[in-house]
Amino acid sequence: MSGYESGTDVETRLRAFLDAQLPEAGGLEITGLRRTSSGFSRENWPFDAVWHTRDGTEKAELIMRRDPVGSVLVTDRREEFAVLRALEASAVPAPRARFLDADGRYLERPAVVMDRVVGDCDWFVVNGERPLPVRLAFARGALELLVAIHAVDWRGAGLGPLLGEPPPGTGPATAAIDKWEHELRRQQLEAFPELEVVLGWLRAHEPVVQAITLVHGDFKPGNMLLAPGRPTEAPVEIVAMLDWETAHLGDPLEDVGWVTNPLRHREHQIPGVWERGEIMRAYAELTGLAVSDDDVRFWNVLANFKLAVIVLTGVRSFVDGRGDRVFGAPNSLVALMFDLMGI
Repeated sequence: MSGYESGTDVETRLRAFLDAQLPEAGGLEITGLRRTSSGFSRENWPFDAVWHTRDGTEKAELIMRRDPVGSVLVTDRREEFAVLRALEASAVPAPRARFLDADGRYLERPAVVMDRVVGDCDWFVVNGERPLPVRLAFARGALELLVAIHAVDWRGAGLGPLLGEPPPGTGPATAAIDKWEHELRRQQLEAFPELEVVLGWLRAHEPVVQAITLVHGDFKPGNMLLAPGRPTEAPVEIVAMLDWETAHLGDPLEDVGWVTNPLRHREHQIPGVWERGEIMRAYAELTGLAVSDDDVRFWNVLANFKLAVIVLTGVRSFVDGRGDRVFGAPNSLVALMFDLMGI
């Protein structure tokens, strides 16, 4: 299968790509190229590069994120690259995007090369071994980071045409349902009546949008890099927000619904002190937006519908021979959605 070529083959492709991106550079050296196991929907290939210019020698610690042969999530590297470039002028810490192979001409499949940020990844930092005040401060700081993402000037950055600003008369909730229903129809191998019930509920409970912002789409500690080497009692610093492949324009409460999804409570909530209510109130205070339980519940359900479609995409990828990870039916997600819907 072409998706499992050797590191030597990838290095040959990568060298040709970088030579094309750096036509004035000379003496390009690539070292340490390897494929890591992190990342469920993209291939991650960290490496170091050195090249010479008229101004001297440039060294860079880089990572290539490339589309796999079979993925659980279909996204566009052009959009990811544009978002990362836009974030450079914002308060949001994110890797610097260097180069884009939008159609896979050089790297076989679409890919982005970006700076590699040094940091630790801790999916369950809010419920880890650190003292409660440290974990609570991190949780609040993470929410402030989410607010900063929603405050990005996406119009000024020219992201509207590329990310598909919802046309007049079409709310972001409608656009989100349409997108994931389209993916369901494209990926499902058989009828799934329970998801039809969920779709009907979503259509009947679409919230009224208060703002259209940049939405991360997969906001969680597992997509953050934390400053390494800190003692457990020290504040936790977020040095980079990663995985912008699902970023889009939409209702900021979509991210709030992702964060308060009961399925992911261990990643985002601290029992007794930082739960659904506290998160919603804090977000409302930070943004001035109204955050109703009904609106957030809608996005909770949509989040799990999205995950169910992603699971079915994995099933389709395995059946088609494009992936080797086995997925089952998303029955537990259906049960959670029905519970949220009061069915």
